[in-house]
Amino acid sequence: MSSVTATTTAPGPAGTARSSPRPRLDWRLRFGALSLIWGFSFLLIKVGTQGYAPFQVTFGRLAFGTAVLAVAMAVRRERLPRGARTWGHLAVAGFLLNALPFSLFAFAELTIPSTLAGICNATSPLWGMALSLVALSEDRPTRVRVAGLGLGFLGVLTVLGAWQGFQGLDARGTALALLASLSYPVGWIYVRRTLAGSSHSNLSLTGGQLLLATVQLAVVTPLFTSLPTSFAVGPLLAIAALGTLGTGLAVLIQYGLVAEVGPTTGQMVTYFVPVIAAAAGIALLGETLTWSIPVGAAIVLAGAALTQVRPKQQ
Repeated sequence: MSSVTATTTAPGPAGTARSSPRPRLDWRLRFGALSLIWGFSFLLIKVGTQGYAPFQVTFGRLAFGTAVLAVAMAVRRERLPRGARTWGHLAVAGFLLNALPFSLFAFAELTIPSTLAGICNATSPLWGMALSLVALSEDRPTRVRVAGLGLGFLGVLTVLGAWQGFQGLDARGTALALLASLSYPVGWIYVRRTLAGSSHSNLSLTGGQLLLATVQLAVVTPLFTSLPTSFAVGPLLAIAALGTLGTGLAVLIQYGLVAEVGPTTGQMVTYFVPVIAAAAGIALLGETLTWSIPVGAAIVLAGAALTQVRPKQQ
């Protein structure tokens, strides 16, 4: 996933929002659609890697997502940002919020179930809380938020079966998924420090960000992969859906949600994604769960929710 603002849970830098007409579709329906899209993203990654190399999956995802935003920008008559400094920051944001985590999740799902990848993604708010206490002076620790941080990481240990010595766990794949989840808040903090308050719109900034991430993968992919000898239709369709829906359309939906109901409600999508990812993996891919994974996931989500509790204004 990625993010429109540093306080949300999806991709994109924080710019100055422009007023837009009130959407006709109720925000609750759009919230549900966004939860489903992001929840199914982990299943689509798994299917994509069954026919293509991880870097190829990520490149295709970014290319399709960029195409969706390019169309949206053309319809709204918006231009890409200007200025070398802005483009430099967008290159870093594109790496941290898109190219790196998307690639890490693709590599992770070579060896771990999509259900576990979705649950690892839910740790992003925990990493973000821990990092913001150090990097962002406005985020002061409170007892509730620190307790949430501790509870969340207890949930992570439960998911991983720490009391069994992590037996049966693919350590490499799980570590890659957790690193991908860590990359998001690192990127959000970078964006807040460099691009927040920009005169460019969110759509313009994220269009540039995805474009640069696509260029990064266009350079990396040929260096580490070779062209496939055959083109598997099912995995290719999964990558197309992952890019157009999970990366392109999802960003546009979240813009509207954040503008209408605020980032606090918008980021609640995070708590539905692992549930949907688990249900999709079990129902459609035949993946199995031990009892510790759903129990640990519930603890992770409870801890993540507590880390988002803000102190009352005096």
